[in-house]
Amino acid sequence: MKRSLAIRANTLLGALALALPMWSHAAPVDDAVVALQHDWESIRYQAPAKEREKRFETLSAKAHEASTLYAGRSEPLVWEGIILSSWAAERGGLGALSLVKQARSLYEKAIDIDGKALDGSAYASLGVLYHKVPGWPIGFGDKAKAEALIKQALALNPNGIDPNFFYADLLADTGRAEQAMPYLERALAAPARPGRELADAGRRDEVKALMARLNAR
Repeated sequence: MKRSLAIRANTLLGALALALPMWSHAAPVDDAVVALQHDWESIRYQAPAKEREKRFETLSAKAHEASTLYAGRSEPLVWEGIILSSWAAERGGLGALSLVKQARSLYEKAIDIDGKALDGSAYASLGVLYHKVPGWPIGFGDKAKAEALIKQALALNPNGIDPNFFYADLLADTGRAEQAMPYLERALAAPARPGRELADAGRRDEVKALMARLNAR
């Protein structure tokens, strides 16, 4: 049962390195969000696999403190959702589904507050959940909802590496490999994000891997 409920950890975790800009520390909320981002990247890309679940759990508490302290702001909610989703991917099983449901609620709340924040990252993150989480009767996954949400993210950030990769991944998973290639090419051509070297490198590796898989068909 646990195996049937497991989130595809590598794809879900990788999908969470979103196109979130590095800010100039203009306000305390920005400092808090950048700190969460840096901690997430350290765990995702540098921590040993056996440590990630516990460290994401610990970081989720820090993220919840930030979203509570800065209630009314979208950005901390997005990052709390990303961290919960990452924890879910490491955890797997029924506990993972509980966590991604919490993440879904956070993304929805972030969209209600300001869906355009962080270049539409709440739409992208929510779309990834609907794409990667199992569908009924196990979970709430829904490819049609995923596509609509990721398209909204693309409308807000058409040249971003992440929404282009997410949409290509969805197209490939739904039998539209030829349509996916232009989005992968756009993802590779996306501008580098200052301070996001780890995330950019990881995403480019995923883009290249998907391109190779599609070209091998």
